[in-house]
Amino acid sequence: MKKSLTTICHRFFTNLANPTRLAAIEQLINQPMSVTELATALGQEQSMISHNIKPLLDCNILTSHREGKKHILTVNLETIAPIFEAIENHALKFCPTGGKCLKGET
Repeated sequence: MKKSLTTICHRFFTNLANPTRLAAIEQLINQPMSVTELATALGQEQSMISHNIKPLLDCNILTSHREGKKHILTVNLETIAPIFEAIENHALKFCPTGGKCLKGET
């Protein structure tokens, strides 16, 4: 039985609805890096980053490959770039308050 789009969207966007995960994606869009490098760039503990990237790897939002002893993380730009572009476009066209209309934002 095929999963409904609602279920798929919920699971997908739940993975993105985390500030640490979004910050990781934003860093990795600029350049692939290891978990250690990413933790340093974000000013977070390596264990916290590892915990947060696992769902992104499981969902193939991020991929990982080995370079020597390092696991290098890369963003799946085929998926993420159009989503980020759509969000940026929406914010520019339809969010005159600069996102302040979003619930939970201050």
